[in-house]
Amino acid sequence: MRLTDQEKAMLDGKEGKGVQRAMEMNVRYAEALGAEEFLDVASAGGYLIDNGDGVRIDGDASFDEILSLKYLDSDDVVEIPHVKVPSFQVETCMDPKYYLEQGYSEKVRDRYLENCAYLAKIGVQLICSCTPYYAGKVPLMGQHCAWMESSAVVYINSVYGARTNCEGNHSSLAAMLTGKTPNWGYHLDENRLGTHLIKVETKVDDMKEWGLLGYYIGKHVGEHVPVVEGIQNIPHYDMLKNFGAATASSGGVELFHIPGITPEMKTVEEAFGGKKPQEILVYGEKERQQAYDQLNCTGKSNDVDFVMVGCPHCSIDQLWELANLLDGKKVKDSVNMWIFAAQSVKNTADRNGFTETIEKSGAKVMVDTCPALGQFVPKGTTCMVTNSAKQAHYLPNFKGIGAWYGDIYDCVRAAITGKWSA
Repeated sequence: MRLTDQEKAMLDGKEGKGVQRAMEMNVRYAEALGAEEFLDVASAGGYLIDNGDGVRIDGDASFDEILSLKYLDSDDVVEIPHVKVPSFQVETCMDPKYYLEQGYSEKVRDRYLENCAYLAKIGVQLICSCTPYYAGKVPLMGQHCAWMESSAVVYINSVYGARTNCEGNHSSLAAMLTGKTPNWGYHLDENRLGTHLIKVETKVDDMKEWGLLGYYIGKHVGEHVPVVEGIQNIPHYDMLKNFGAATASSGGVELFHIPGITPEMKTVEEAFGGKKPQEILVYGEKERQQAYDQLNCTGKSNDVDFVMVGCPHCSIDQLWELANLLDGKKVKDSVNMWIFAAQSVKNTADRNGFTETIEKSGAKVMVDTCPALGQFVPKGTTCMVTNSAKQAHYLPNFKGIGAWYGDIYDCVRAAITGKWSA
């Protein structure tokens, strides 16, 4: 590898053992990938919360110990230094206010809060969301980042034209402490070209339809780069969020291009770099129905006891819409309606009265987590309704429940009536 003088100094321990261990991790990572050099990153986002139940390291271990031994794969415990670049925690395992409803003990909740305080001390910003771009993390086109969280990765790669791979715990922490990430994958121009052309021949104009399109594409392109043509209307940013999350869940998409809408490629020809697509797929009414049937295949009963909204986390526009839809209405006693957002977005909703209106209906607005990541549902849940293709994909498998996928109106109607009627 070609190392700069600064990188050599970090590797030699001249900036302390913590940075040295992080740089050692970075070098092993780069060598495994065949990368020849490092890049400076503008920001890094990772998952650094210990869940306190012994899954990672014993719940009584120090946080320096957890990050040293588990995340940096160090042979010894080192003091973790302050991060070098703007860094943040993605979504976590719980909302500390609703820890009991989410199946956690007071001890684990307290451990969570201690972990948050530790991260803040070393400079990690407690955004605690899968939509950090709603909380101010908006990289510019071409900026290199080192982010975790599949839906956030595909969003900033595609909608902003920033550059990141889908990092893990180890590589994201190494980037935070060194400001470096290996130059490979989607940091390279040649890997950002399209591979599959998707010709859309049916209407895609709301959140539900964008989720279906994304789910179909992910199933068929896997980890490749889809290029979508045939979209008639410029979508709302929430629609692209739903779309990207669906492609990443059913497949493994980290980058897509919609020429004329996303910024990086102006034309289909440019998106493929003058080459022919590996495959051309048509998305019409038949393919749409396939995606719908796959997402709703676990729903067996029309009796609903759980409604989940906010995966990826809700924007302020979505909370405004929910407040309007739930104003003056009541969630049925037998139904739990949980809505998820970043804390910073909820703060704005609080200030505008949206949260009060939503919670007067009996729904709850939660932060920091989601059911798929925390792998929790309300006690006794048998069947859910969600407007998230990602949750409809994951949660039935994690928790053995039925799920229906629909739009926000389906969700509100199910919450009020306890019935799936779409």
